Amino acid sequence: MANDKIRMPSGQGGLTRYFDEFKSRIEFSPAAVIVLSVVIMIIIILLHYFGGNWFQ
Repeated sequence: MANDKIRMPSGQGGLTRYFDEFKSRIEFSPAAVIVLSVVIMIIIILLHYFGGNWFQ
């Protein structure tokens, strides 16, 4: 029974990290992403309400 032990992978609890050293040239702050998302949502809502009159 002692020889039938289950071997777990060693190191970092099975977590795999990819591209840790990659640095993007373009970075956005979380606040900028949220503001841009809200602006796009407002534009889409306005187009749903008023877009039919503009594009006939």
